[in-house]
Parts: sequence; structure tokens; C-alpha cells
Amino acid sequence: MIRSILCLALLLPLIAFGDAMVMTRAMTASTIAEIYIEKEMVRVELEIGMADIPGFKNILPDAIYEKMGNEPIPADQRIDRFFKEDFVIEADGKTLPGLIRQMEPRKRIIRDEITGEPLPNQGEGEDILFAEFIFPLVENPESLSIQPPKNEQGYTSASIGMMVYHRGLPVMDFRYLSRKETLQLDWEDPWYSRFQNKNLWRQYNEPISVFLYAEPFETRVEVIVRPKDIQQWHDLGIQGLETIPVDMQPELKQKVADFLMAELNLTIDGEQVAANVQRVNFLKRTLKSSMVIDPPEELDAISATLGVIFSAPTETLSQESSVTWNLFSPKMQVVRAAATDEAGPLPYKLSPDDNVLVWKNFLKHPTIPSIKALAPPQTTKQIKVPLGTILCLILFIPLVRTMLREKGKRAAGLGGGVVLACAVFIYPFLGFPVSVPASPELTDEASTELVSGLLENVYSSFDFRDESTIYDALDQSLVGDLLTDVYLQTKRSLELASQGGASVKVKAVVLEQAEFEPMENGFRANCTWDVLGSVGHWGHIHQRVNRYNAELNIQPVEGQWKITDLEILEEQRIK
Repeated sequence: MIRSILCLALLLPLIAFGDAMVMTRAMTASTIAEIYIEKEMVRVELEIGMADIPGFKNILPDAIYEKMGNEPIPADQRIDRFFKEDFVIEADGKTLPGLIRQMEPRKRIIRDEITGEPLPNQGEGEDILFAEFIFPLVENPESLSIQPPKNEQGYTSASIGMMVYHRGLPVMDFRYLSRKETLQLDWEDPWYSRFQNKNLWRQYNEPISVFLYAEPFETRVEVIVRPKDIQQWHDLGIQGLETIPVDMQPELKQKVADFLMAELNLTIDGEQVAANVQRVNFLKRTLKSSMVIDPPEELDAISATLGVIFSAPTETLSQESSVTWNLFSPKMQVVRAAATDEAGPLPYKLSPDDNVLVWKNFLKHPTIPSIKALAPPQTTKQIKVPLGTILCLILFIPLVRTMLREKGKRAAGLGGGVVLACAVFIYPFLGFPVSVPASPELTDEASTELVSGLLENVYSSFDFRDESTIYDALDQSLVGDLLTDVYLQTKRSLELASQGGASVKVKAVVLEQAEFEPMENGFRANCTWDVLGSVGHWGHIHQRVNRYNAELNIQPVEGQWKITDLEILEEQRIK
């Protein structure tokens, strides 16, 4: 019934009126609400699921409202009731008048859990009703209350997952809006705007976060910080600015990175090391995650946030790493942190009296990247030369000549028969092996194992950090110009551009399907495989799966099986 009603809306004109996030089940709520608190207004964007349409009935067009079995009421009266009784926002205890800026049926966008970006394979998204509300503000209130729609029994009539931003800064982690909630607003520094309900506080509730990652061949430190916070320790030239213009941002990023690098105290296996600046990006922190702002744009000086990444190479997985953090202030006595390895993040709180973030290797069987040894191609084959038989045949030649003459013909024939019998009898016994060139041949089972091993080696090569080492590893599976092409293509597919180039660590390569066709000196394989990987970034580890369909030519080169040609036919993001 509801689906039919919502589909009907497509044919009717709608009324127009004047990561540091923690994933929760609220992300799967039927209705998603993003609330933006600015100086002059409160703006609300809603994705209303079909199951929650009855809770928002008062904003629906007359035809749909009555189709649902409701008594006719003028739309303007119902909308006024909606903003006074259903979805209510109060500023300092006074109800704000609301306006519907836009409302239309849409398909729910399926988004990347890491980047928040729409996935390329949307499929058949479910029907939702998108609505945008505006609540004008005359002055900056000290508090703001948000009330969801209720049913006749006083319970929430919609399942709403909510995210709130104050001047562009997230003031909470993604949580359910199940009752009236009140937010205390700090207009001088919105980072300190906070809900009265502690269940709605951010996990990383401080403006600076520090993350330590221990990985094979690399130890990495990531810092999320606002230039506004660095300004109290080091003059960045932004004091008194309302916004940070685009042309100022490159120099500002360099100043922040240089300051943090001078302050960074990183120790690996008992030795203090100098880390290198890997990336510096301004971040947009959204409902889904922290994303790189690209292309650059003018930023609010208060909410502008930088992600700075430092890295130090290691010979293998270190046994212990630590970061000593010394940047605290009277208002900022706690810095949220996490130490992360392949088992996941271990959250920690740094304070002036406990300012060392430590990671120790408690992994029993850590995954150390390596190149899988593959059976070499058999480019020769062994044949048996029957030496005894050959000698018998040599003896048989003069007997044949004798048989051709009249004299001794009978005896020669008898002797020839004996020699031939001996030649046949000793064939299995008197011989020696000889290697001769041959085209390599594989069973389908062996071909499947070979292709799987080659693909695993290609992806495993990118677990190394040094570019020359990666090339050397790839050279064991690829040839010629293909090596460079695959390097660039695979590197690009494993990097998250919206995360400043964070790399996916491949955990497994699963060959789902393969068909083989013989070719000269090798074979062609039409394959479908899944790449299962994970990304450790900004204190969280997320899983992702990509599926590929491609044609590969496999041939022996310099005593090794290698991929000599590769054409990607389809690439699909599954998770």
C-alpha cells in the first residue's frame, strides 16, 4: 500500500514551500536525518523510508494524504501542524517555524561505508521520499532541541538515524533519534557544542585525534587537527580570520605539517625515528566519514580540519612502537587516540600525565607479505631412447641383405626373426631418457592453481612500501610494458582518492570462475576473481571487496610462468 502511494507521488506535483564517525545500527534506519546548524538557519535533509511515511503524513500532497485513508485537511494546516507537533525544532525553548524547501521521491543512494561516496553499482535502490526543511534563526540560540514524530501513544513513529553538524563540524556520532534531544551550542567554537544526552556524544570527542598504525614494512601516524587548535601553540597567520581562502591553504598545510613533525616523538623497537610527511589534506567530516576536500574550496576558519599522515619504513613488522604526545591546553586535557594493527584498533585516551600511545606486537601469526613460489613451466619433455632395440635393428640390416640373396636366405630369415623378437622384447628394458623441447601443457586444475597464484602475487607485491621492491616483486609475475600498466592500474584501484590516498591492504584473492583456451606456448584464461581487502584509516578498519572479470594470457618467460597480456573487462565494487 505504502509503496503504491509513494510511486503515485511520481505522477503528482509536490507542494513547494517558501570518520571519525563510529558505525552503528542507526546507519540502517529507515529514515536518515542530517541536520546542519548555521548562523542564519537550521537546515534538515531527510531520506524518509517507506515504512516511516505515516509518521510524515502531514507534509504529503492532498491526493496522497487522502489516499492513505485520512480525512481531508488543507495542506497548509497539516504542514503547520507538522512543524509544531510532529518534527519540532526549538531554539532556547521556542518552537521554530519550518519551511519545506524541496520534497520528491527518490531512490536511496547506496554509499561506500568508508568514503560516503555513492557506489558505482547502485542496483535497485529502495524507494524513499527526500525532503529538505529550513528553520530560520533570528539570533544565535544557546540551545537547540530536536523532536521526532510521535504516534498517538507518545512513542516515536519513525525509525530515524541522525547526524548533526554545527557550522560544518560533526557534534555527534551517527545515532538514533528516538526522543526529544537538546543540544547546547558553543558559537565561538562549535567543536564544543554538545548534547545533554551523553549517549549522543562523539567517541572521539576532542578536536585532536592521534592514530598509530603498525604494519609490515611501515609504521604510520595519522593526526586529525584543526589549524585553529594549532594556532594556540604556533602562529599560523589565521588569527581573526572568518574563512581560510583557497590560495592560503597550501602554505597553511605546510606550516601545520612542519610544526607537527617537529613535535612528533615516534619510537620504533626502542629507537627514536624521524618520520616523513606522507600526505596533508583538508578534510570534510560527514555522516559517513572524513573525506578529502578536492577540489579545494574556501573553508570556515573554525571548522577547517586537517588530516596529516606521517610514515616511517621498517624492515618487517616492528615489535613495539610508541608516540609521545605533548600538545595539551587548559581546555583540551584529553586527546583521543588508537593503536591499530591487523587485529583492529585499540582506543586510548592521552592526557598530560599519561601521554604515550603504545603498540606492542601480540599477534601470534602476523601476516607478512611474501611472493608465492609457483611451479616452473615444463618447456621440455622426457622421451626414452630404446638403445637395445636400435642395436637389434642395426644387426637386422645385414640379415635383410642376406635374405635378398638366394644362398642363405632361409637362415637369414630365421636369424632376422630372432633379432626382431629380441628388439621387441628388450624395448622396455634397454633405453635412456632424452629431453626435447615441448609446448607446456596444464590440466584445468593446474591452470586454475597457477592463475590464482599469479593474481595473489600481483596484489601481494603492493604490500611492500619501496617502489623498486614492488617492481621487483611484480616482475616475477608480469612482463614488459604490462608491468608498468598493471602497476599504475592496480595502485590506483587500491588507493582511496577521497581519503588522501589511503591504501587498501589485500587480504585474499578468490578466483571465482576461470575458462581456459590453449594458445601457442601457453594458454588464455577468462577469469572472474574477488579481491578482499581492508583499509585502516582515521582510527578505524573497514572491509571492502572488488570483483574483476578479465582475460589473461599466461606464457613461460625465462623459466617462469608470467602474465603476458591482461585486459580488464569489468570492475565492480561489491562491498
